[in-house]
Parts: sequence; structure tokens; C-alpha cells
Amino acid sequence: MLLSLALAAASPATFDPLRFFAGETRGTAVLKVILRKARPVSVRGTGRIGADGVLTLDQIVTEGDKPPRPRHWQLRRIAPGRYAGTLTDARGPVTGVVEGATLRLAFTSTGGFRVRQTLTLQPDGRTLANRLEARRFGIRVAVLTERIVKVS
Repeated sequence: MLLSLALAAASPATFDPLRFFAGETRGTAVLKVILRKARPVSVRGTGRIGADGVLTLDQIVTEGDKPPRPRHWQLRRIAPGRYAGTLTDARGPVTGVVEGATLRLAFTSTGGFRVRQTLTLQPDGRTLANRLEARRFGIRVAVLTERIVKVS
């Protein structure tokens, strides 16, 4: 009994992306696009879970000195550890898989880039490490590294 409790305590938390993004979140990131200088990115998010269980996440994204722009996500759980949704920056569906403390998202951007995003819940339970890679013709053309904090 004591061993099973110790093993349960040592195992990583299962990440619930719907619950994490419900409420206010803030992200600070660096975007590095091939052949360009790295640029700062900030993201302010407000999420809510509807009666149908769908997370609606509205974000304001500021990249470098560009004007802020809105981004809109919808994400729902379709099976244990599996998610599906939409994103204004995506052409077609967004898919996601949770394994332990990590959510892996995949989609094709509106610009035709193949995007893979890995969000890992940190031990404090209120911070995510986010790494996004965009590829075109198999070549990595952009990487974003971000720290996302749950504010409320």
C-alpha cells in the first residue's frame, strides 16, 4: 500500500488543457523565423468551458512591433487523452493528444505550414512550457518557445 502511494505521488500529473485554459492566461515567447532576427511575442488569453464541454479560448497576440491581433481556439475532448478543435490560424482541424503532463497539438497553418506544438505542464501546476515548430517541405522554418502562466 505504501509503495503504491509513493509511486502515485512520483508519477507526473495528467494535464487537462480545458481546465488549464479556462480563465485568464498570459504567455511570453520568442519567435525565431529562418533568416530573420528573433522577435518577442506576448499572448493574453481568456477561456471558458461551455455547457457542451467545449473550451472557447480568445487570445490577443502581439508579435514584435506589429499591431495586436485576435486569435480564437475551440477545443473539445473526444476520447480519453484525445482532443479536437479549430483555430483561426489553422487550415482544417487541430488535433491533440495528452500523455501525462504533455499535450501535443498538430495542425496546418493558414499559410500551409505543418505545425507541431508541445505544451508541458510544469510542477507548479500553473505554468506551461510551450514549443511550437513550423515546417514547410520538411524544413523547419520557425520555432516559438513560450512560457504560459495561468493567472486565474
